[in-house]
Amino acid sequence: MQKWLLNAMIEYNSASFQNSQSYPAVLHMPGEILDKILKWCFESLPDEILVGIDVNNKQKVNQQVNEAFRSMESRKDLFAGQDFVIGEAEIVNRGDSYSVHHLPEDWTDGIFTESRGARGGRFTHWLHTHPNAVAIPSHQDADAAQSTHGVDLILGVEFTPEGPLGWYDNVEGVRRPLGKNEHQEREDREPPRGAAGWRRKWWKKKNQRQVLGIAPTGHSIHGLELIAFHKSGVGVNVVLVDDEGMPYGWPFTK
Repeated sequence: MQKWLLNAMIEYNSASFQNSQSYPAVLHMPGEILDKILKWCFESLPDEILVGIDVNNKQKVNQQVNEAFRSMESRKDLFAGQDFVIGEAEIVNRGDSYSVHHLPEDWTDGIFTESRGARGGRFTHWLHTHPNAVAIPSHQDADAAQSTHGVDLILGVEFTPEGPLGWYDNVEGVRRPLGKNEHQEREDREPPRGAAGWRRKWWKKKNQRQVLGIAPTGHSIHGLELIAFHKSGVGVNVVLVDDEGMPYGWPFTK
């Protein structure tokens, strides 16, 4: 695992801890699985990918960690697999934003009933990617989540060269970045002066973006976002853990 991703996961976990009171439940996700999904994401461009995720029934979540991230409004049985660490991930489908949620025919050859939804299958959780788009659920995402027993996750990835997928962030919602650039955030908050200022800001944002890391495909990764949500509409806090079930960067303080 590359050092930039380790650092990004530490920052992400710190934010998850600081904002723990905003979530009714926590999902424990191994960093190695996130690393694997990132590789699949770039190997599948320009398509989105749908990843089926199962829990490891032999590895319960660390109760000390669970208590540290527990909110005042926590719910113990919000979703399936809530007490277990994620243990398995597999690519199930790839395609555009309209077709990626549907399983290929060889996965739905009469085995699954209509009540399981378009994504009926054996997996507990589902994750899909948003190439060069923010990790905020669309209407299609919300509809597909209704057949999920666990939670749905979205991984948004900002990268160059963009190809046919220009960066899209014209969506309202709570964003959870993996890694931050404080200098760039300050520049974004400063209003430009005059038309020349707006052109200069646009050019810098397009051509001088931070580079978090380099994907195996050679793409420059400028930003990552990761969210999880339950089919009821509430967000689920994500904690990225190592092989021992401990969060990267542990322990955290308020």
